[in-house]
Amino acid sequence: MCRNIRTLFNFDPPATDEEIHAASLQYVRKITGYNKPSKANEEAFHRAVNEIAMVSRNLLNTLETSTEPRNREVEAERARARAAKRFGTNE
Repeated sequence: MCRNIRTLFNFDPPATDEEIHAASLQYVRKITGYNKPSKANEEAFHRAVNEIAMVSRNLLNTLETSTEPRNREVEAERARARAAKRFGTNE
């Protein structure tokens, strides 16, 4: 039901609104246990996703760091290498 929510801070280019929305959706899915809410809960579910996305964007915009921004391609390759080592895949 729920993929891992990925780190969005300190990347070049910065996290997109779509990435933040996807992470917010995964968070709400995880805490509610709903993959898709019922009609009765749909409005509250989507409102929570949007509010969490807004708060997350504000958080990411105000965090500070002295480290260099990470490169998405390099981080993706590291994740693939970890997965290959962990699961023994050769992708």
